[in-house]
Amino acid sequence: MVQEQTPFKLAEVEVSYKSNYNITERPKINSSQDAYRILILHWQLGRIELLEEFKVILLNTSNRLLGIVDISVGGVQGTLADPKIIFSVALKTNSSKLILVHNHPSGNLNPSDADKRLTKKLIDGGKLLDIEVCDHLIIHENGYFSMADEVMI
Repeated sequence: MVQEQTPFKLAEVEVSYKSNYNITERPKINSSQDAYRILILHWQLGRIELLEEFKVILLNTSNRLLGIVDISVGGVQGTLADPKIIFSVALKTNSSKLILVHNHPSGNLNPSDADKRLTKKLIDGGKLLDIEVCDHLIIHENGYFSMADEVMI
């Protein structure tokens, strides 16, 4: 006796990308200082000493800003930065370069061992996808730490 299989539903997957702006009008990020200036304008400063947040700056091949995406919000001592989410957003936006960013609510701008491991993991993942991880900034309202400036990347 042959058993009939019940049909099942599939999710439809559609990939598209359409910008509604002239890319030459977008800011160009050539340094950690450029990135920090843009970030601090778009960060909810009332939460910078309360919650750890992880964001990614998305860039094209000419270092033009495509966008800033919120990846996660955690507690006082940490947040989760999922590489799958980071790279899915980068691929969806056709980004060529990324700048990783998070804050330390304590105000300590030094990267933790976990920060260093995550950065390496994302750099390695980016190499597979031809997406360059240019920097990882740890920010606070009064300053920042750049792993690229400190030759850690």
